[in-house]
Amino acid sequence: MREEQRTALEHFLAARAGANEVRIHEARLLSGGAIQENWSLSATVTGGRHEGVLECVLRSDAPSAVAVSHSRAQEFALLQVAFRAGVTVPEPLWLGDASVFGRDFFVMRKAKGTASGYRLVKEPGLGGDREALTERLGEELARLHAIRPPVDGLSFLRTPTLPPALQCVKDSREFLDGHRAAFPALEWGLRWLEQHAPATPALVLTHRDFRTGNYMVDETGLTAVLDWEFAAWSDPLEDLGWFCARCWRFGQFDKEAGGIGSREALFRGYERVSGRRPEREAVSYWEVLAHVRWAVIALQQGERHVSGQEPSLELALTAHVVPELELEVLRMTGGRHA
Repeated sequence: MREEQRTALEHFLAARAGANEVRIHEARLLSGGAIQENWSLSATVTGGRHEGVLECVLRSDAPSAVAVSHSRAQEFALLQVAFRAGVTVPEPLWLGDASVFGRDFFVMRKAKGTASGYRLVKEPGLGGDREALTERLGEELARLHAIRPPVDGLSFLRTPTLPPALQCVKDSREFLDGHRAAFPALEWGLRWLEQHAPATPALVLTHRDFRTGNYMVDETGLTAVLDWEFAAWSDPLEDLGWFCARCWRFGQFDKEAGGIGSREALFRGYERVSGRRPEREAVSYWEVLAHVRWAVIALQQGERHVSGQEPSLELALTAHVVPELELEVLRMTGGRHA
């Protein structure tokens, strides 16, 4: 972080916190965040109701972005709504703009622990009892899905003109039609999804990237659900399918819920809060959709590198997961035997 950015942020934080003075004594760029940048800030606040040491995270736009991701102002609004609904998210503090940091940003309270998916699936000491953690995540989704439109502050979320599954098929097909390369297996998957699309009785607020790696845990359990840039009005089963999808199990394929626990524990937690028991077969449809959608996002990430917008080895390598995702789509839909 440049010195002028640090100084501007200190003035910004002091004004928003109603403090006499704010001094940032640590600003560290966090790893991860392929779509956004996250800075861990530790500051001393003098005066005002936040007086003392303030541990927070500044979340800003990356140099380039995925077109379907929300702006920082929109993500801040989503955090506010989720926080008020009792979802375990970092407390949203203040929204800023490019005049302060050079890019739009917001500041949220820092949560304890780690979000590393690879660490979580390999280190039993993280997250506490894994079945209890999985149940808790099901409960979090149920609280989120209790939020239904319309909601003040979320007018920027588009209402699908089609059933959510068919809307995702349409959006994915439009991207693939404009891509320079052909992806027959993904086209097969889109056609299968189109033919088997379920009805959605009611739209709810969905995270749309709820997976291991996008929530934080410490030694005892869940501390925060992160990364709301894809949230939308959709079918509640979309989040459950994304969490259970094989591509998000980090190699722990026998643990069907996020690579950390059982599908039954996830559904049990969801039912406890929502009163509705998800059906395995219904969730399975959304797992197929998860693999197709993740493949499209991976291609978009790769395009950020190839186009020269944001040269990045991480982005370049992301596109290389597509063949594995295509194989899973064919396996789940019977395409390998057609």
